[in-house]
Amino acid sequence: MRDALLYLVFGATAFLILPPSALAEDRWLGTWRLDVAKSTYSPGAPPKNTTIKLEPVEGGIKYTSDGVDAVGNRIHTEYVARFDGADYPFKGNAAVDTISIRRIDDSSYETTLKKAGIVVTTTRTIISSDGKTRTTIQSGKNAQGEDVNNTIVYHKR
Repeated sequence: MRDALLYLVFGATAFLILPPSALAEDRWLGTWRLDVAKSTYSPGAPPKNTTIKLEPVEGGIKYTSDGVDAVGNRIHTEYVARFDGADYPFKGNAAVDTISIRRIDDSSYETTLKKAGIVVTTTRTIISSDGKTRTTIQSGKNAQGEDVNNTIVYHKR
């Protein structure tokens, strides 16, 4: 009984000490798996699978994505960026060389992908209130100059 009371007190204290944004940010973190059936890709076919891992860094996130594209090639992308709107290196996609991130509110953020300083796509990511679904709405141009309009749904693992 005493141990249970101690855990309750420590848990409540941690909740009161942490700012609301830190608690909300935790919903972004973790491992996310693509739900191909609930996602839409235009133009082009969706990847066969994708898993994203988000880890905390001071003021931002470390993003790692691994999967298999529509034709069976392995894909890997990564970046480490702060929520300050500055450009950070983006690795693993020849059509993109930098990313910037800006927090919109406690459950959403916006990213801008660029190639040679020119905006390629803008993405808004929204985390559900229960923290189990991550929806990414992406628009811009692909490497062929076609309009990109993707809605990509992930579920937390």
